[in-house]
Amino acid sequence: MKRIAVGIDVGGTNSAFGFVDSGGNIIASGNIKTDITDDFDVYLNLLTSEINNVFNTIQGEYEIDGYGIGAPNGNYFHGTIENAPNLRWKGKIEFTKKLSAFTGKPAYLTNDANAAAIGEKIFGKAKDLNDFVVITLGTGLGSGIYCGGKLLYGHTSQAGEVGHIIVEKNGRLCGCGRKGCLERYASATGIKLTANELLKNTNRKSLLRNYPENEIGSKLIYECAVKGDELAMECFDFTGEILGRALANVTAVLSPEAIFLFGGLALAGDLIFNPVRKYCEENLLNVFKNTVKIEKSGLKENSAAILGAAALFYSESGI
Repeated sequence: MKRIAVGIDVGGTNSAFGFVDSGGNIIASGNIKTDITDDFDVYLNLLTSEINNVFNTIQGEYEIDGYGIGAPNGNYFHGTIENAPNLRWKGKIEFTKKLSAFTGKPAYLTNDANAAAIGEKIFGKAKDLNDFVVITLGTGLGSGIYCGGKLLYGHTSQAGEVGHIIVEKNGRLCGCGRKGCLERYASATGIKLTANELLKNTNRKSLLRNYPENEIGSKLIYECAVKGDELAMECFDFTGEILGRALANVTAVLSPEAIFLFGGLALAGDLIFNPVRKYCEENLLNVFKNTVKIEKSGLKENSAAILGAAALFYSESGI
C-alpha cells in the first residue's frame, strides 16, 4: 500500500485538491466551488465527499496519511482561517480541527504563500537552500520566507507580508485599507492599474487603446509588450522597478540566497525578470551585491498550490 497526502488549496472561488506522494507526484485531483455556501460545515462536507469520490478511483493501491491546507489568512499556529476578506465564511474558521474530526487523519494549515514556499523547499528549486523567499505574483502579492532552514511565522503566524510593505506614500488604495502597498503595484492587479493610469494620463500611442478598460489585464499587457508596444513595455519596467527596489529592502533584512517568483505575472519571463533583477541589484547595499539570485519558481504553475499544501503535511509529519 502506497502512502499519500492530500493537498488542499482553498481559493476564493474554487478549492482544488490532489493526492500527492512523497516524491511530489500528483496521483489524482479534483475540485469544488469554495463560494458555494456561507456555511463552512456544509462546505467541508462537500469537500470531503468529493475527496472521497476521487479517492475511490485509486483506492486499494494508496492510503491517505493526512492533509495539508493552503488558505488565505491561514493561521499555522491554530489551524484556522481568520477573517479572510475574499471568503464567504466570516470570523475564525477551525479548519484543521473540523477536517480531522471528519476524516480521523491529522491536518495542517498555513497561508497560501507559505505553502508555496514549503512546496519550493520540498519539491522545487530550494531543496538545498536554507535562506530564500518565494514571491507569488497573482491578483495580489504573497510571500513565504525561509530563514535558517525554517519557515518564518513570527509571533502571530502572519509574518512575511512583503506585499504590504508600503512603497508609495499616499499611493494606491489597497484591499487591506492602507495606501501604497507593494501588491497594488507589483501584481496582476498592479500592472493593470499602471497601464490604465498611463493610458489616461498620456496621449501616447498604444495597442492597448484598442481595448475597453475592463478588458485590459496582465495577459493582454504582456501580449502587447511582446509585439513591441512601448507603453506596455513601460508597464513591465515600472512594475519591475518597484518590485526590484522592494526586494533590495527585503534582502537587507533577510539576506536570502535566492528569491523565487511565482504566479501569472512571473510567466512574462524576461519582461518582468530583467527589470526586477536590474533594479534590485542597483538598490542593494554593497555588502549584498551579487549575493542573491532572482529566479522563476521550480514548481509547475498548474500544480504548485496543491504541491505546496501537500508539502506542508510532509514537512510537519516527518513522513
